[in-house]
Formats: sequence, C-alpha cells, structure tokens
Amino acid sequence: MPIDAHTQVVGVLGYPVRHSLSPTMHNAAFEALGLNWVYLAFEVPPERLAEAIAGMRALGIRGLNLTIPHKEAACSLVDRLTAQAEAIGAVNTLFWDGDTLVGDNTDSEGFLRSLLEAGVEPKGQRVLVLGAGGSARAIVYALRQRGASVWLANRNLQRAEQLAQRYNAEGVLSLDAAALAPQLTRFDGVVNCTPLGMHPNEETMPPLPVANLPAHAWVCDLVYRPLETRLLREAHAHGLKTVSGLGMLLWQGALAFERWTGTSAPVAVMARALRESLA
Repeated sequence: MPIDAHTQVVGVLGYPVRHSLSPTMHNAAFEALGLNWVYLAFEVPPERLAEAIAGMRALGIRGLNLTIPHKEAACSLVDRLTAQAEAIGAVNTLFWDGDTLVGDNTDSEGFLRSLLEAGVEPKGQRVLVLGAGGSARAIVYALRQRGASVWLANRNLQRAEQLAQRYNAEGVLSLDAAALAPQLTRFDGVVNCTPLGMHPNEETMPPLPVANLPAHAWVCDLVYRPLETRLLREAHAHGLKTVSGLGMLLWQGALAFERWTGTSAPVAVMARALRESLA
C-alpha cells in the first residue's frame, strides 16, 4: 500500500535495532488487512529516549515497541502503566487510550504462548533465567505466574537479587561457567534473556555448560537472529529440546498489533513473513 498523507506510523525504538524483524512482520500484517499503516525501526541511544517519546507525542505516532535497552527506562515516560507492565517493571509496547499514552508489556504473555506452542509447560518446573534486564523481568514474571520455580543467573549479582526479591524467585547464581556447572542438574529448563549470540556476534553464547543439564531439559533463547543460535545448536547437539525466540517475537508482536489497531492480528501472515525473512 502506498504511503500518503493518511498513513499511520508505528515503530520500534532500540539501540541497536537494525537487526529487528518487527518491521517485516507488522508491515506484512498491515498489507494483508489493507490497513494504511507503516512500521519503522528507529535507532535511539539511551540518552535520547525521552526526546524520542516526546517526538511520538508531538508527531502523533500511533504506537511503539521498545527493545533493548529501553524497556525499563520507558516506564517513567508514559502517562499510565497497565497492571501487567507495572508488575513487571518494564514496557515493550506503547499505545494511546484517547489522549493518554499507555505503557504495556506483551513480552510475558508472548513468551508463555511461544513455550506452550512448542510443547513446553513450565508449571511446576525449575527454570534458570539468564540475565536480569527488561526482557528477563517479563520472563520471570510469566514463569512465576504460571507456577514455575525460578532462579536467576547474572554477572551483576546485586541486580539479579533485586529481581529475585521482586518476583519471589528461589535464588541467584553467578553467570559463570564454573559456578553454574555443578548446579545445572537440578533444572528442567533454561531461558537466555541476554543478547549473547545475537547477529552479528553469532559465535558468542552465555557461559552455560549445556552438557550438565539433565536429558529432559529444554533450552529457550530469546535471540531470534540467527534463528538457531550457538546456544541452541549446542543444546540440540546434546539431545535437549530447544525453543527459538521467534515464537515470542511473533506473539508479543501480535498482541501489540491488537493494542494499536483494535483489530485481530493475522498471526499466520506474520509468522510466514518472519520465516521467509530468515530463510
């Protein structure tokens, strides 16, 4: 659909953000539904986030996604937080309710839907979450809400302990291979919420000795570019179930799409656009 004076603008703010597949997914959805909307990627450094959101207000941008490193900082820049965003302490979606700019979090529900779709039910399981940033907040919240026991592993232990207290997690470990190795036999699942392994640094991975996980364990990596990260390759090589970050990207995006447009998201169209872009 051609862009004209009536085109509605949405987008994603991140730093970096040029790797994002969100424009591909959302623009395919707008085209499929005949909506005169466009989704763009805006690379915004942390020190200019407040300016960017002020620009959203001034320009009448209809909605935004927030990605690394903006999810926590954006909480103080909106008029209101949804109950879920407030509980998580991070936002990934901004939308308008009349003249009120609302911060929401669709990451937690998107993550849970992606796990269930992959055949993983975390209820009653012991799950290790790597990282303690904005994405980790949503993942820990989702897992605790579902009835999982959660441990956090992070290089900055103080940050992890703050998160563990907030969500009543079981404990904190150092994100260090030697420290983690003897602990991993107790876990049913691991979720990587760090950017380690993301394009273009595809040969990096969290310091996780995958071989020490039990045979029934599953490993999820929120990084979706590449689709199979080094962490997932190693987990697969050891016979473990793996879950890529693509499902969470899809479902959090579909939920954001509905917040902005008031229309059900064409999930199949969005999923196909994502798969084709990674083929």
